Amino acid sequence: MELIDEFEAARPRLLSLAHRMLGSVHDAEDVVQAAWLRTRAAKRTEVQNPDGWFTTVTARLCLDQLRARERRGELPLLADAIPSGQIAADEDFLHREDVSRALLVLLDQLTPAQRVAYVLHDLFSAPFEQVATVLGTSPTNAKKQASRARLRIREHNPDVEVGPIETAEHARIVEAFLAAARGGDIDTLITLMAPDVVRTVAPDVLPGGAAAEVRGARNVAQETRNFIDRIHASVPMLVNGRAGAVIAPGGHPLALIRFEIAGDRITTITIARPRQGPEVRYRRP
Repeated sequence: MELIDEFEAARPRLLSLAHRMLGSVHDAEDVVQAAWLRTRAAKRTEVQNPDGWFTTVTARLCLDQLRARERRGELPLLADAIPSGQIAADEDFLHREDVSRALLVLLDQLTPAQRVAYVLHDLFSAPFEQVATVLGTSPTNAKKQASRARLRIREHNPDVEVGPIETAEHARIVEAFLAAARGGDIDTLITLMAPDVVRTVAPDVLPGGAAAEVRGARNVAQETRNFIDRIHASVPMLVNGRAGAVIAPGGHPLALIRFEIAGDRITTITIARPRQGPEVRYRRP
């Protein structure tokens, strides 16, 4: 089989790899196309392990792009600063490939080396020797990069029960709230909220026609029907160490949802932009 034919067989896997590294189908397709051009220029006799070679070339191109973003001081774009066509393509890819929305948000908080090491080793089972080759470092350091990435991801993932038992219980309440909202289960939503619950939304993420503040469990529950698209794009995550959620269409953060919980009832829901820093980072347009 010709080398370029082997590349075409590997293209879907390479696209999945690049997407998780770059967070964008458009960027991933560009990188895979660049890898294809390099493959066309390579001689079959120079490539002993085609799959490994394709993976290494693609990962290096992704690493170059991630480092270029870092040098330019770029942070991941908020969803509403990304063209709607790209958001739709990214959302379709998430569903088609069964990609974790929460994982994409968390990967954006890693350094380029951490992200590449984690994706290659933890998600695509590449040996650390290959990871080290991509990063231009030793296998020992490649292991450290993947370990640091793992730790940062666990710190923000409510599925991993770290910290106080209260935090884990609050995370379960938030998950139940989002599940009920997706299913339009008004009765369950009401039972999860205090009777005098207050929902507020910051003006810069307020959808047209929505009230900035809504009070009362039934009113808040019924209002969720107006935001079904955002609810379907929401995932539970730890926000500054507390149970919360991120609205992330296509895997790109749009807003954070913070919950105040007393006992087993939600008392306050606040929806606002993520701030630059340890919450959710974003790229300047």
